[in-house]
Formats: sequence, C-alpha cells, structure tokens
Amino acid sequence: MSHPASVSNGRDGLVAGAIAALVVVTVLIGGLAPGAPAHRAAVLPSEDAACAEWSDGCRVCQRSDAGVACSLPGIACVPAAPRCARRVGG
Repeated sequence: MSHPASVSNGRDGLVAGAIAALVVVTVLIGGLAPGAPAHRAAVLPSEDAACAEWSDGCRVCQRSDAGVACSLPGIACVPAAPRCARRVGG
C-alpha cells in the first residue's frame, strides 16, 4: 500500500522541475531574441540639410550647431511619415 504523501511529493517535484525548465527556456529566448532597433532621428539630417526641425508626429527633432536633438516619443504614439516643420535658408 503506497502512501498518498509520497505520491504527492513525487508530483510536486515533477511540477517544480517543469516550472524550472519553463523559466530557463524563457530566459534563454529573451537572451537570444534580437533587441530593439537603435534609435534614430525621424529624418536623417543628411537627407535634407535645409530642414532645421522635423517630426514624425511622435518626436520632434531639431538641428543646431551642436548636432541633432530629438524629443522622446509618447508611450502610445504611432509614428507617421516624417515631415519638415521648419526650414532654414531661402
């Protein structure tokens, strides 16, 4: 006659092992999955040197003597096609 406690302990060990294996697989997938693409301006500055400020509806970027600076997008923003908002020169 087997004891119900020993059967329960065997199942508990099996469940704990399955959970541990699931955690290991999840961590491995997270480590091997490709990361997010590098942040880049809404429009590359080299594309239109006369554009001093541009936006994709989520970020606003400005060109200055120090370089390009962009705002951070909102949490639920869906970017649109970038457009120039302010031009310099004639």
